[in-house]
Amino acid sequence: MAFNPDDIAGKKDTTAGEKAKKGLIGFILNFILVIFSAICIFPLIWMFYSSLKLKRQFNADIMGLPADPSWSNYIKVMTNKDYHIWESMISSGRTTIISLIFIVVFGFIVGYILSRCNFKGNRIVYYIFLMGMLIPTHSLLVPIYVVFSKAGLANKWFTLPIPYVAFALPIAIFLMEGYMKGIPTELEEAAAIDGSSFSRTLFSIILPVAKPILVTIAIIQTFSCWNEFSFALVLIKDVRIQTVPLAMTMFKGQFASDYPKQMAAMLLTMSPILVMYFIFSKEIIKGMVAGAVKG
Repeated sequence: MAFNPDDIAGKKDTTAGEKAKKGLIGFILNFILVIFSAICIFPLIWMFYSSLKLKRQFNADIMGLPADPSWSNYIKVMTNKDYHIWESMISSGRTTIISLIFIVVFGFIVGYILSRCNFKGNRIVYYIFLMGMLIPTHSLLVPIYVVFSKAGLANKWFTLPIPYVAFALPIAIFLMEGYMKGIPTELEEAAAIDGSSFSRTLFSIILPVAKPILVTIAIIQTFSCWNEFSFALVLIKDVRIQTVPLAMTMFKGQFASDYPKQMAAMLLTMSPILVMYFIFSKEIIKGMVAGAVKG
């Protein structure tokens, strides 16, 4: 077969054309991602510079930049005792931490047992938990309020963790049970041969392996508990133990709302979650990716 230099030139042109095409596609995709990122970030930027306006300035020009930026809204929100911002943040933090401890611990133990222990009624118990994911939360607000009121459990500092844990366990157990199927049973068998007890195997061997899915569960439930509004509105009346979503309603009047102060309060109450996200960003990303591909 005769050597033809034009064939090499044609291949080079084809390769260059493919690279140019891939580069163009990559540029278009990156441009789209930048646009979507800007759309997601802009509301936070708008909230921040709007919180630096006075109420009359905000009403005159909603989208414009503040002509005379002022931190007075933040000072008033932090110093005015009628808003109960600090109390609400402490209450939300306490409620979230207590709920997370029970959700993660119970979800881990129950999910492991349902995945590994073949006892009679195993699947029945599992499907009963899964039924909790099918029940609309808001349809149970009135029954739960009646039960809690009759039992003297309403309007207490420990009131909210009870429904939070109850409604979060089904999804936690579902994720944990599915993740455990991807962990080889040889780990437990090797531990049993070495004389390890059930509790030591569970917490010393399985727990570190299941860390990614536990991080995923914690991430989901942290945002859920911090932002939950319906149960807090129905079960909590004392402003001293109200959560952050309830505190935000203090800035809304019957005929008018002070939006700059409300935005300042929202940014203040968002700060713990944002700080937590930046500190644990690597763990959060690892947990979300591992939780998506395992199980």
